[in-house]
Amino acid sequence: MYRTVTTCQAEPAPTPYPAPSPYALSYSVTLPGEPYSAAVARRTVAEVLRTHRLDGLVPASVQVTGELMAAGWHSSPGEDLYLSVRYRDDSLRLIVYDAHGPHPHPRLAALCEARRRGHLRVLAAVVRDGHGEWGFGPAREPGGGTRSWAALPYRPAG
Repeated sequence: MYRTVTTCQAEPAPTPYPAPSPYALSYSVTLPGEPYSAAVARRTVAEVLRTHRLDGLVPASVQVTGELMAAGWHSSPGEDLYLSVRYRDDSLRLIVYDAHGPHPHPRLAALCEARRRGHLRVLAAVVRDGHGEWGFGPAREPGGGTRSWAALPYRPAG
């Protein structure tokens, strides 16, 4: 007489992947030049930061992202906006490229710069409070446009 013995072994629990290092944070996304894109960008940045264990940067970064996206949309509504999120040298760098190019006439250029600075007043305050830097200028990418950016310093624990 033969007896069949079966052993039932539980499958090993899936091994969770370790959270990626903050220094591996490097994301880019192109979003439509529409008002709702700022909300999409804010949620994306918050999730990326949490994934990379940079939770302490979420509140300021979400605010800054929304301000950069809104300024880009106001400057070139209907045109795609390109968002870049990078962590380098203990600093989060948020960059938005929009399609609004420089004006050849000095008076128009000054008016446009003043308007953009006005759109970025809240961003300037948030970045200043976080001891960061911000600015904007001509994009150095093919097709031109404007590059608006903010850098927020952060020293990870440990």
